[in-house]
Parts: sequence; C-alpha cells; structure tokens
Amino acid sequence: MLKQFSYKQFGNLVFSERALAENYLSTIDEHIKILFIPKSAIIQVDFQKFAMETDALLFINPKVVLKPCQTVDGQLIHFNRDFYCVEIHDKEVACDGILYNNVFEVPFIALNESQSVKIQSILKEVRWEMENEDASTEEMLRTLLKLIILKSIRIWKQQHQLAANDQQGDVQFLRRFSKLVEQHFKTRHSVADYAELLFVTPKNLSKKIGLLSKSTPNDIIKDRIILESKRLLAHTNMTVKEIAHSLNYEDDAYFIRFFTKNTGVSPVSFRKQF
Repeated sequence: MLKQFSYKQFGNLVFSERALAENYLSTIDEHIKILFIPKSAIIQVDFQKFAMETDALLFINPKVVLKPCQTVDGQLIHFNRDFYCVEIHDKEVACDGILYNNVFEVPFIALNESQSVKIQSILKEVRWEMENEDASTEEMLRTLLKLIILKSIRIWKQQHQLAANDQQGDVQFLRRFSKLVEQHFKTRHSVADYAELLFVTPKNLSKKIGLLSKSTPNDIIKDRIILESKRLLAHTNMTVKEIAHSLNYEDDAYFIRFFTKNTGVSPVSFRKQF
C-alpha cells in the first residue's frame, strides 16, 4: 500500500517472495527503506545473502538491491526524501551516519524478543494508519517512522557499546567518517584524502577507526568502491570504461586490475553472472 501526500510518498507492504509482485521493488528503487525481517528468514542485499538468527531491522539506502529468498511475514516500510529526508531529519534525532551512511557493515539491528515486540507494535500502528486515513495520517506516519529510527539507534549504540557519554566522541567520529566516505568515494580514494577532511593525520585516522571497526580505513574505502562497481556492472548498461571514469579512474586498465584483485574475477566475468 502506498500513500501520496502531494510529492511525499510513504508505503508499507509484506516482504516475501509470494506477496511481492515481480519487479515491484524496482519501482521504489529511489525510496529509502526499513525492513523488519523475522528470525530464520534469508534475504539478499546487493550481492550477499544473509540468514537471520534473530528478528532484525535493516536500513536500506536508495539503489541498494533487495531480494527475499526465504522470507515469511517480513514488513517493508519505504518512503521518498520529500516525506522524510534522512540527511535533514536525522540531525534532529542525532543518528545521521549510523543507520543510512554506515559504510562499516550492512546496517542490521538484531532484536531481542522484547525489542521485537515493541517494533512490531509500531509497525502494526503504521498499518492501521495506512488503512484508516484522516487529516493527521501523514504526521502520524512520520512520527512512527522517527520512533522506529530512534529506538533502532539506541539499540545499535548499546550493541556496539557506544551508549556511554564518554564514548560520544567515538560515535561522532564514526559518523563523520562514514558520511564522508559515502559522499566522496567516487572521487577520493586514499586514506590521506579523508584524514585531510577530518583534520587528522592518516595514522590517527587509522587508529581511531581501529577502535570501532575490524576493517582499516583503506579497506572501507576500497570496499565501497567495489560495491558501487558491482552495482553498475550488474544493473546498468554502462561499459567498463564508463564505470571506471564514473569512479574517477582515468585509466580503465588500472580499474580492471583493481576490481579483479579485490573480487577474484574481472569486471566482464562478473557482469556475465547477471
């Protein structure tokens, strides 16, 4: 079900192989998404499959390719930036860069039984609002959406042991680095580039990220470039040379070597898989 409030769009649907019409997800490709996934479900996010060990929430940026594999009773909320702009609204709730610009990991929020019950209760309210529209429906949906985000960011911080006040500096630094990589990975490829933007030395940047992630800053930047390369190879008709240039590689031969070294297959061989 999709609601339209002028240019603002908000939708809610059952996420399963049986319930989803073929290619429906491609029609909301530009929407920001929140997916509730029940325990034991299997889903594919871009090029990785995940089996859920608990109920979970997944926060999904536009262009991320999502696919139910073995999923029953999943719930997908989707909305456009006119309805709720993550970049603007998340500054109000202090969670920008963790759920939707987190380059460290696929942003799953594992839910224990109590947390899952609370989230499902909010999702039930969302469905009720969708089915019983009145003058306050738009604002109620936006409030419920913000409530899910606020609860999720609180859980994420607890799970990553970043809830204490004395660790807020680490959280802020993680956010800023994540956001910068998401904004600049097409044009800035080196650790020194991001160290400069963050006003620290490359060594200090690596040390700070090492407190929060098993991956090095270089790995994080490289992985984001590879992910974008895979998306363009699998889901567009751009040539390898065009993809290389779009990612600021003037020498497409260098890009081919870079891709092959980090994936084990050439760009052309990867594309043939799709």
